Amino acid sequence: MDPYVIQMNGNSNLPSVLDVHVNIGGKNSKQEKGKGKKARWSVRPSDMANNTFNPIRTIVDNMKVKPNPHKTMIALSIGDPTVFGNLPTDPEVTQAMKDALDSGKYNGYAPSIGYLSSREEIASYYHCPEAPLEANDVILTSGCGQAIELCLAVLANPGQNILLPRPGFSLYRTLAESMGIEVKLYNLLPEKSWEIDLKQLKSLIDEKTACLIVNNPSNPCGSVFSKNHLQKILAVAARQCVPILADEIYGDMVFSDSKFEPLATLSSNVPILSCGGLAKRWLVPGWRLGWILIHDRKDIFGNEIRDGLVKLSQRILGPCTIVQGALKSILHRTPQEFYHNTLSFLKSNADLCYGALAAIPGLRPVRPSGAMYLMVEIEMEHFPEFENDVEFTERLVAEQSVHCLPATCFEYPNFFRVVITVPEVMMLEACSRIQEFCEKHYHCAEGSQEECDK
Repeated sequence: MDPYVIQMNGNSNLPSVLDVHVNIGGKNSKQEKGKGKKARWSVRPSDMANNTFNPIRTIVDNMKVKPNPHKTMIALSIGDPTVFGNLPTDPEVTQAMKDALDSGKYNGYAPSIGYLSSREEIASYYHCPEAPLEANDVILTSGCGQAIELCLAVLANPGQNILLPRPGFSLYRTLAESMGIEVKLYNLLPEKSWEIDLKQLKSLIDEKTACLIVNNPSNPCGSVFSKNHLQKILAVAARQCVPILADEIYGDMVFSDSKFEPLATLSSNVPILSCGGLAKRWLVPGWRLGWILIHDRKDIFGNEIRDGLVKLSQRILGPCTIVQGALKSILHRTPQEFYHNTLSFLKSNADLCYGALAAIPGLRPVRPSGAMYLMVEIEMEHFPEFENDVEFTERLVAEQSVHCLPATCFEYPNFFRVVITVPEVMMLEACSRIQEFCEKHYHCAEGSQEECDK
């Protein structure tokens, strides 16, 4: 019998009820019933889940040490400016949200890429002659994290590679490897205020390189690239025809002695996807509104990349509509004094922390120029009882109840990161405890006794 014949039971006359069976493989389906092994449950996580790895969570969760019960815990590890309550957002920002909620206009679904009116506001706010923007150049996302995820997903296929900074924000690797994308790490140079090692960067690029991620200002370094250095980065990308994902979530969060240069304003030749959001500059990371700005003046991305971003955005149907409704007021009614006061506080805390830690033997902080962080080198030869930065920071928690992230979390061993958003009194106390800890464990390196005796 033909294996795909549809059989009708009974005689050839049309029955009152059709009993139809699809016979596949020439065997009656009833004969198969009950045959073979008994079904067993076998539910396993997907490859994507198994390939998702967050180094910060893994390292921190494996730290079994308990803080000193006689000292209050001071967490210099959390990159959330709202934790201690000393950096509230501006009342105008809060009022904008209340007004949007009370209006009743933003309770339904929005387009997956965001309301047109909200995208127009972002385009207008970031538009400049050197890097013009229109609403169709803007994709609104659920935070800057999702913006980065969409950019990686639209630019790279499994088996291709992307170039990430070392030290760098751990989410880049987490997202890429979950998608089967290889990561290659280019070095930042602490002795040059964390500029990119451009020669080493160029050596990593091959025919499978899908994009270069540039994070400026930097998490975890607190560095801000000069215009000249950014132009050199762009020259490498232009020569090698590699598009750039610019993570600029800390854009404009720079101290008075530095200037933030949006990468797209410095080149019309290199296609750039710039990622930003409300989280840090407006101090509302939990509101989860980010964006992608598409800069493609030579039409290298063309419609394909734009259409791809739209398709990818449809997986979660866009960011919170109430925040979108508040966006116009947030952008235009937040007073300049709010931005100024935030940066003044961060600069003051950065200077305080840098000065205190620079005076401690065995530590070498790198002075930050923006964002909310600074990195500190541990001269491990002076702390021989600790094998690495993870052990150093574990013991710091156990003895002094001060928690700093070991820079192994950022692919950069024997440093630690300090978050500078804590209240000043806590920063002073933390630095005092770190000094006490280092004085207790410091040893003169072999051959340097003369220096220790000074």
